[in-house]
Amino acid sequence: MDDKGNIIIYRSDDGNVKLDVRLEDETVWLTQDQIGQLFGKSRSTITEHISNIFKEGELDEKVVCRKFRHTTQHGAIADKIQSKEVNLYNPNVEKYGFAS
Repeated sequence: MDDKGNIIIYRSDDGNVKLDVRLEDETVWLTQDQIGQLFGKSRSTITEHISNIFKEGELDEKVVCRKFRHTTQHGAIADKIQSKEVNLYNPNVEKYGFAS
């Protein structure tokens, strides 16, 4: 068996939270929204917190943040897909106090 990493699925007490993660290079990558779901915080709170982490030099953005291309169905044109770049963050950024 090729064990490249473990994925842990988190659920809220009511069992409704679904958290999809991206595993690449043996690292889990989450969007700001997913981090918010994981810690029960709003996306805007996570955005502000991450921004402060980078401003204060606690972490290097180039190390804990990567851009991934995200493909979705086009909202207005049937059978057409669209893509955009989305910032995802590895677990190092999460250890800086989102749970508090």
